[in-house]
Amino acid sequence: MTAGRVHRARLRNGLLVLLKEIHAAPLISLWVWYRVGSRNERAGLTGISHWVEHMQFKGTPTFPAGSLDRAVSREGGLWNAMTWLDWTAYYETLPADRIDLGLRLEADRMTESNFAPKEVTSERTVIVSERQGYENEPTFRLSEEVQAAAFRVHSYHHEVIGDVADLSSMTRDDLYRHYHSYYAPNNALVAVAGDFQTRAMLGRIRELFGAVSAGTPPPQSARAEPAQKGERRVTVEGPGETAYVEVAFHGPAANDPDFFPMIVLDSVLAGPSNFNMFSGGISNKTSRLYRTLVETELAAGVSGGLAATLDPYLYSITATVRNGKTPDQVLAAMDGELRKIVENPLRREEMERAVKQARAIFAYGSETVTNQAFWMGYAEMFASIDWFDNYLASLAAVTADDVQRVAHKILSKRNRTVGFYLPTGVESKSDPSSGH
Repeated sequence: MTAGRVHRARLRNGLLVLLKEIHAAPLISLWVWYRVGSRNERAGLTGISHWVEHMQFKGTPTFPAGSLDRAVSREGGLWNAMTWLDWTAYYETLPADRIDLGLRLEADRMTESNFAPKEVTSERTVIVSERQGYENEPTFRLSEEVQAAAFRVHSYHHEVIGDVADLSSMTRDDLYRHYHSYYAPNNALVAVAGDFQTRAMLGRIRELFGAVSAGTPPPQSARAEPAQKGERRVTVEGPGETAYVEVAFHGPAANDPDFFPMIVLDSVLAGPSNFNMFSGGISNKTSRLYRTLVETELAAGVSGGLAATLDPYLYSITATVRNGKTPDQVLAAMDGELRKIVENPLRREEMERAVKQARAIFAYGSETVTNQAFWMGYAEMFASIDWFDNYLASLAAVTADDVQRVAHKILSKRNRTVGFYLPTGVESKSDPSSGH
């Protein structure tokens, strides 16, 4: 096996394994991905995937809850998990000679996690508190309303954390049923990057995960969202002193040929989005909307949000309205800039700068073994590892005509939902949020 290349294997029970040797440091990062997220939820069970993720930290008979953090910390490692629209992922990054702890832990909790009624009750309080913490943020309140208005049919309609009504009514049996439906090797992927030998690592993964029985393939289909027939608008009133504007357009799925032109369009308009949750962004001061909104003092800040998803999702632009200005003024200025990019092709130097910035943020988010292991699994959730491997080449192939064509297609008023957050002038009280 050549270091730096990805070795791909599939166990008899359906588990996909991706291995990448990186011998730069004596570290290994292990990720286990499940094809389940809020996309797989229905009304009455929203937030269940995130809640199951929390329950995975409550221990197994072999690894009692109280011992998990201590064991990983004692070995000098870090671990965590995350749930999103299309997937749930767990990871451990440990010294190379201690990775067996992570392997044993993940193989065990694939089928043996405790769902003690007392722990379910306790975690209900934690997650409701987490949701309340989000609700203290005006941008969360606004984004939730915009997302719900944009999706009437598809299960992207609701936030990952779920609705309070469902968080209050779900039962232990609901959680356990969801766990056993989706946490199976034929619905999972193991990605490992770092200082190991491929043959030995694959052998150990076969030994630990190979005995886990494949489950009945869970349903993965979602109801397609019909094309929007006109602009939708929502207004949210709430605590605070600051107004916000969010404009969300239905955009392409990550595996759509239009996605890479959309990356460049996003970079031009608002600065490039970062698809890696572990690295920060870069300055967007050269972007068109920054110059149009922030430098003219209409807005205190502006950002774009492009997500790599299995099904078509949203491309959103959010602006913080400066005191003394109105959301209508910000939206009017934004619309003027959007018209320009639809009607006029990009200048060569602007195109080159946008691609360079998108390449840079991708490079920053691909450093370290943890980032490499993340990308290996992440790309497979909506496409394949080839999507990651070909990322830079796909960006380089984008032309100014591609960007203008996608801008004309996506940045249409009939394809968008506009949201205003109007403050009542009362500051929100701070509630703690917790959970993994």
